[in-house]
Amino acid sequence: MATTAIQSIRSRQVIDCKCRPMVEVDVTTEGGALGRGCAPTGISVGMYEACVLRDNDPGEYRGQSVHKAIANIQNILAPALLGLEVTNQVLIDQIMIGLDGTKDKSRLGGNAIYATSVACFQAAAAACGQPLYRHLAGAPIRTIPVPSFNVVNGGKYQHFTQAFNEFMIMPYKAKDIYEAVEIGILVFQELDSVIAKFTGKATEVARSYGYAAPSSDPAVVLSLMQQAVDRCGFHDKVAFALDCASSEMYDERTRTYLLGEERVDAETLINHVQRLSEQFNLVFVEDLLDENDWENYPKAVAQLTRTLILGDDLIVTNRERLEKAYRSHAVAGFILKPNQVGTVTEALDTYRFGREHGLIAVPSGRSGGAVNDVVMDFSVGLQVPFQKNGAPRSGERIEKLNFLMRACDLNPGSQLADLSSLVKF
Repeated sequence: MATTAIQSIRSRQVIDCKCRPMVEVDVTTEGGALGRGCAPTGISVGMYEACVLRDNDPGEYRGQSVHKAIANIQNILAPALLGLEVTNQVLIDQIMIGLDGTKDKSRLGGNAIYATSVACFQAAAAACGQPLYRHLAGAPIRTIPVPSFNVVNGGKYQHFTQAFNEFMIMPYKAKDIYEAVEIGILVFQELDSVIAKFTGKATEVARSYGYAAPSSDPAVVLSLMQQAVDRCGFHDKVAFALDCASSEMYDERTRTYLLGEERVDAETLINHVQRLSEQFNLVFVEDLLDENDWENYPKAVAQLTRTLILGDDLIVTNRERLEKAYRSHAVAGFILKPNQVGTVTEALDTYRFGREHGLIAVPSGRSGGAVNDVVMDFSVGLQVPFQKNGAPRSGERIEKLNFLMRACDLNPGSQLADLSSLVKF
């Protein structure tokens, strides 16, 4: 009779979509079930995320190799987990957290622990003969989340800096997932010519595979996106979203944020985004303020009544931080990135707290992503209303869209999630 006890754990160094070293782990049960997990990382990383342990050896990948994390898996984590039931995710994760013993998983590496946690989760689903999302849902799939598309990327460019990190389109009124994907792709392709006409030159590919921002003014960027939407005839089906990633542009000494060509205080930034939300339909605004600006997040939630305020760096998928945000009315929801907290159990614990307290969870991959990212199983299995997918350009991002269409096809009767009760415009 097949058994679900862990028979072997094997780890290796592979690369993510940014060609940076990444930990990958295989977990095999005595019954032959295989689970594979990896630990993608972001470009924008919050200070409270689980530690990504790298070797800092300048002679290999400019210090970014992950052999120390891999050694910790083989020498410390694996011996402690062999023989355990792979279906006991809570016990597995508790053991790894205890072996590490640090708040940010810096001793063994959050990347080592997370990749192992995911591999066990995948193996448990394989042992049950189910896709992971079905194993996670525990019931038939009814809805498919609305994808969002990161079409324009902010950052520092030659002649200006666009302070906001991501400008997204959301086909929130598409009739099904197939139309939603088509809308995202067609608008993204049309935006190429819209931006080129505005700048008078060919568009550039930005670091997250969207188009490089053509202006330091967020309103200009959103106007160009609106042009592309209108040209495609989707004006009644598409809204927008922003990831400000304001911690990246915050100056702690002066307590100011970069906006356009000047530095402003939190009140000015909130007022500016309020005007944007009145001019454009924004489903959500993510990381409007710095990850430590607990004072002003509740003010933003109270003032920006036409959009949802979500926390990413503020929350880092950490239940304690989400509880604090809930008590202070700092957010309407959070970005769910399981690798931020470092184990499947902790991520699900944070998700459940949010669900029980009316907070929206929005699963998201990382900029340094990978194919078969477990975040897609979270999206479909947890039946969330919408998720972040990235630009429809690179392979691992395309696969996330295929995942949604495949899940819809394999689960007859499932429909695109209805966002009408969530949008505030």
